[in-house]
Amino acid sequence: MSSKAKILLIYTGGTIGMSKDFETGALKAFNFSKLIQKIPEIKQLDCEIESVSFENPIDSSNMNPKMWTKIATIIEENYAAYDGFVVLHGSDTMSYSASALSFMLENLAKPVVFTGSQLPIGDLRTDAKENLITAIQIASLQENGKPVINEVSLYFEYKLYRGNRTSKVNAEHFRAFTAPNYPELVESGVHLKLNSHLFLPVKEGADLIVHKNLDNHVAIIKMFPGMSEVVLASILATPGLRGIVLETYGSGNAPTEEWFLNLIEKAINSGMHIVNVTQCSGGSVNMGQYETSTALKSLGVISGKDITTEAAITKLMYLLGHNIPQNEFKDVFETALRGEISL
Repeated sequence: MSSKAKILLIYTGGTIGMSKDFETGALKAFNFSKLIQKIPEIKQLDCEIESVSFENPIDSSNMNPKMWTKIATIIEENYAAYDGFVVLHGSDTMSYSASALSFMLENLAKPVVFTGSQLPIGDLRTDAKENLITAIQIASLQENGKPVINEVSLYFEYKLYRGNRTSKVNAEHFRAFTAPNYPELVESGVHLKLNSHLFLPVKEGADLIVHKNLDNHVAIIKMFPGMSEVVLASILATPGLRGIVLETYGSGNAPTEEWFLNLIEKAINSGMHIVNVTQCSGGSVNMGQYETSTALKSLGVISGKDITTEAAITKLMYLLGHNIPQNEFKDVFETALRGEISL
């Protein structure tokens, strides 16, 4: 019986799964069953690798909760047979997907590593090979027969991050992602440097629970100087809207004009959940630090603390899908469920 880790690659689409037709220059998806032909170095990895692909791979711009459920279902159906999973995904919405899956997969005791690339796998200067090889290597790490990492993560350009802590920050550079408020879990160099004290602890004996009910009656509103009362009122009056991620200034600041606060108060009183996150690329919301956020706090706006917008909107979908009582929702959101918020 083989003692090697078994890894399942899940190809959803994206640049990493494309190869270039050198006659036409066009990109086309390649057959993942012939992966070793494209990357013979994979044979050097001390693990068994199998792959599954979406029947119709998608550009990550078309990612949505239905597709997240599809990924989660593939993991659920193959969970007992494999030691780890590597999800190949377009980079544009990868942070949203990694965040969503982190909430959907409760009591995860195996690694789920998202990765992708900026250049196709067949390109001369591709970053796909390193990203894929190291993602597989990390997913196959074991200690005493058990996976070393037990969470949803994202590997890109020599660093493994907690998935729900990441944001895409560059459309052109190979270092396309960062986790502004949490250190990298693993750094790849000559050796893999594991910051194991940062890993999420595994819940011993707890069975995997896959949550597939996400409510996408949500929106993201980014504050800007000159926002119109009519526009904001129109958004908040959208039929069926249940939750808002409000991107505010600095540490959670927003206008103190009466019309603005009245609209926020009316929305909250109607049962809408409003989460305050910062527009800044790093740092945390601290409502009450300045007068311009004190009113939001008193109205019952939820503090997103140092959560990313990607994690905030997917957590909102996840919690709304659970029909949590109105008087408990704020406390639950402000609690770290999968390491997405600093304590």
